[in-house]
Amino acid sequence: MPASLARTLDSTRFPVIERRLDNGLQILLLPRRSVPAVNYTTFFRVGSRNEEPGRTGLAHFLEHMMFNGAEKYGPKEFDRTLESVGGTSNAYTSHDLTVYFEDFPSEALETVIDLESDRMRALALAEDLFESEREVVKEERRYRVDNDLFGTMEEALASLMFSTHPYRWPVIGWMEDLDASTRQDALRFYRTFYAPNNAVLVVVGDVDPERALGAIEAAYRDIPPGPPVPAVEAVEPEPTAERRTRVDFPSHAPALLLGYRALPATHPDTPVVEIIETALGAGDSSILMERLVYETELASDVHVSHDLRIDGSVFMVFADLPPGGDVSRVEGAIYEELSRIADEGLPAEALSRARSIVRASLLQSLAANGGIAHALGEHQVVFGDWREAFRVIDRYQAITPEDVRRVARELFREANRSVVTVVPEAA
Repeated sequence: MPASLARTLDSTRFPVIERRLDNGLQILLLPRRSVPAVNYTTFFRVGSRNEEPGRTGLAHFLEHMMFNGAEKYGPKEFDRTLESVGGTSNAYTSHDLTVYFEDFPSEALETVIDLESDRMRALALAEDLFESEREVVKEERRYRVDNDLFGTMEEALASLMFSTHPYRWPVIGWMEDLDASTRQDALRFYRTFYAPNNAVLVVVGDVDPERALGAIEAAYRDIPPGPPVPAVEAVEPEPTAERRTRVDFPSHAPALLLGYRALPATHPDTPVVEIIETALGAGDSSILMERLVYETELASDVHVSHDLRIDGSVFMVFADLPPGGDVSRVEGAIYEELSRIADEGLPAEALSRARSIVRASLLQSLAANGGIAHALGEHQVVFGDWREAFRVIDRYQAITPEDVRRVARELFREANRSVVTVVPEAA
């Protein structure tokens, strides 16, 4: 690919303004005046990895409670107020981060600043709403995990892959812990992790920089910083043998989930793993889709994912089989393709295709305010510098077949593999 194309992500094309308030809140602001719309995203450096045994699920639970009232805006008023000015909001919790974001017309900026600063300053955590939201989260767990094939298998896989690290428990938490958590647990967690010194605020869109920064400082500057955030010190031992389990699930067809412990997000070889992921599973012409679904019809569908994480990422291959399908044949066929990459690398065409797909996905995400805000904040929090969002495309382009072979040989080792199967009793 011509080098000139890579320069489309030169960070100087994105004149980000950086500020840090005295209480530690970091602000990244990028004016984009072409459309009168704004994205406002708050990244908190907290996820399920920051929880303790016996109190899992608190990070995700607080995500819910953040919409249930604070000092100025009462229960359910956050969304009601935002929608009244034409805005929308959402949030998510991962193993490493909790993120809140709003999209709205630019004239509503001060309203959003008021809403977000209110819940960072003084979340209510009312007892009655705490109890009702607990039941909402428990029902979400039943829907997404207990009664979902992939959710059940993924939870079993995490328990296989991690024995000491908090990545072993699910983001939504164990049901027993959801029952056991108290309002005081949530309040302590909130005061520790939802402080300005543990947050990055990203604003992208049609804003006047000085006016916006002035309004943000006025709203947030009196929020006190929190205590030092406890370090996550658990170190996962290197796996010495393959780990396997079979889970019972009322499925009419078999399923297979493979997991490999991958590199931390900041490792220089992580872009290589992303290229391998894309070549194996992105689109109908990907390697595993062609082999398992179209050529041999061993599987009805295949999904490949590479979940980037701070302390060590997870590479997964999930295969849905038709009723009566042979799990061992599917498993063997997947290993053949993984071994081929480890021995031979990717064919030139597959490597070029993967680069193009990854590049296109990155560029498409940067076409909108929200995509830019997410890229800036995630790279600031996880990688330590928002500029990394614009450097990574050069790293994809520099990947060689030997890089692919070297990384695949280490990644796809048998000792690094965990396997979860579902085989219906009737089979």
